[in-house]
Amino acid sequence: MNPILAEIYSTIIPSAPYVIAAYALIWVVLLVYVIIIMRGTQKAQKQIVLLEEQVADLQAKAGK
Repeated sequence: MNPILAEIYSTIIPSAPYVIAAYALIWVVLLVYVIIIMRGTQKAQKQIVLLEEQVADLQAKAGK
């Protein structure tokens, strides 16, 4: 192997686990964030449906 390439690889390869761990951590954090946002959105949608039903009931009672 070329001595220059051997020197480059010897400096890069020891830090590879840290780089891989950093990327994995970023993906895990991003996935958790997306799941939290999705759950919040679903909860808000359920609340909107309940409010719409209550408004419809109040309008029906007012129309009688």
